[in-house]
Amino acid sequence: MARLKVGIIFGGRSEEHLVSVKSAREVARNLDPEKYEPFYIGITKSGAWKLCDGPDAEWENGNCRPAVLSPDSDVHGLLVLEQGSYGTIRLDVVLPVLHGTLGEDGSMQGLLELSGIPYIGCDVQSSALCMDKSLAYVVARSAGIATPNFWTVTAEEIIDPAQLTYPVFVKPARSGSSFGVTKVSREEELPSAVETARQYDSKVLIEEAVVANEIGCAILGNESDLVTGEVDRIALSHGFFRIHQEDAPETGSENSVAIVPADIPEESRLLVQEAAKAVYRALGCSGLARVDMFLKEDGEIVLNEVNTFPGLTSYSRYPRMMAAAGMPLSEVIDRTVSLALTGKLR
Repeated sequence: MARLKVGIIFGGRSEEHLVSVKSAREVARNLDPEKYEPFYIGITKSGAWKLCDGPDAEWENGNCRPAVLSPDSDVHGLLVLEQGSYGTIRLDVVLPVLHGTLGEDGSMQGLLELSGIPYIGCDVQSSALCMDKSLAYVVARSAGIATPNFWTVTAEEIIDPAQLTYPVFVKPARSGSSFGVTKVSREEELPSAVETARQYDSKVLIEEAVVANEIGCAILGNESDLVTGEVDRIALSHGFFRIHQEDAPETGSENSVAIVPADIPEESRLLVQEAAKAVYRALGCSGLARVDMFLKEDGEIVLNEVNTFPGLTSYSRYPRMMAAAGMPLSEVIDRTVSLALTGKLR
């Protein structure tokens, strides 16, 4: 049986470039060579596309050739520059292992739609919607899902610090991980926090702090046919959770531990999984996503954010939650490929 030709795109121009490379490295380790013929397309921080041997630490300096996805659906794959002319490689499916801006925000998904190549993960609309946390909150609220109280601040807008109830979190509205996020406890801290967030996005989100446990739920599937991983809980010793901000995340975080399965009552676990499914459906997600929420002491569940292409590194939450539910990353890959090609879980 012929192997499926899989394009694995990684790197990118966002602040999450390094995390993407590490995610792709883990995907490479768990890709069944009897089922798949991988083609690794790395995007440098400056935006250059390169067909390379794999996502190792020195991938940019290895045996690379300039290559791009063709928007021509007749090509259905890559244009590769070889000896002054372009050759083509037809792809069966693409795994866009990209996080953050220009990867997880609908940009890459739009190019893949033009190319006609099936791809893993959320579509253009849901990717863009989930990337903008304020818009995701609006849609979630309309579906009856609780969110924090929030305000948005545009590029030149000035917000009156006196109108807020502290503490609040100030963050880029459309950015990944915890880049540019500040916890603000006093009015005088607000202006500098807004400026920090503006380094990553011209649109800034300010939301009231929710006193609750931070929890997450991994989801795989389309529409009504959804599989959830085990729920996790972020145990903090101090400060707030800064995903992927550590110098050496493989060795752990200096202020947090992800407990999976979460040490919460069974009834709460089931409620969290159902709430995560409701969020996933309301925002139009498909393929896979990680839904982050708050579980309050009174049992209320509040949406935090949705990651439409969560980290797949050795220390990332999504694969750990799925593994705890009995689904290793190799199986996650198989199932998401099946979803991309057929629309159904197998």
